[in-house]
Amino acid sequence: MSIWEALAVLAAGIGAGTINTIVGSGTLITFPVLLATGLPPVTANVSNTLGLVPGSISGAIGYRRELRGQRARVLRLGATALVGGLAGAVLLLALPSKAFDAIVPCLVGLALVLVVLQPRLARALARRREREGTEAPTDGGPALLLGLLLSSAYGGYFGAAQGVLYLSLMGLLLHDDLQRVNALKNVLAVIVNGVAALFFLCVADFDWLAVLLIAAGSTVGGQIGARIGRRLSPTVLRGVIVTVGIVAIVQLLLR
Repeated sequence: MSIWEALAVLAAGIGAGTINTIVGSGTLITFPVLLATGLPPVTANVSNTLGLVPGSISGAIGYRRELRGQRARVLRLGATALVGGLAGAVLLLALPSKAFDAIVPCLVGLALVLVVLQPRLARALARRREREGTEAPTDGGPALLLGLLLSSAYGGYFGAAQGVLYLSLMGLLLHDDLQRVNALKNVLAVIVNGVAALFFLCVADFDWLAVLLIAAGSTVGGQIGARIGRRLSPTVLRGVIVTVGIVAIVQLLLR
């Protein structure tokens, strides 16, 4: 790796750490850069996954105030994310890379629709529960667990736009502020990337220079993203999510 390639990977790490903390989809920045340096796709993927772990931790620390009072939720949803992330990591080495190519853009598109319609859908669900005399599950219920399990499996497999999927699910099924949901998303990203990286350490080959450069860049980016993301209003944050999601769909279709 030349000095210019190393600087490009470092810059990509900063950008990925920033966008991952605010929304997600940072892999769409780092992965193409790693491929451009000549790394094989699987090596680039596993190196990217490990390198982004410190950035996810940095972003979660930046959102620590919004995480207060969510310990039980983190433990419950985190366990689901861990199982899904490990399953996705296993699938990465067992399945061809094209296995998810057709379905992922559709999933991201559906997630964007849910993000846009979330306030209206939440109000409609509240009115329905009021008519039926039922209460909303405070933890999101089985639907959220199943959705997170599948999203985390995808996250362990590749991870591009994983944050968009998380935000759409939790934004709709958890009755909480979007910033607190975003903080929870960052913790789940730590868990999924972390368990996938641990699995890859045992069975895959890494480019350690790429890992270190992305780790350094994403750690800085995580703090930048937290500073920016925590200041965004729910409406603006939804706009950012939709914009990033559309870019993700385009890149996934062209990849």
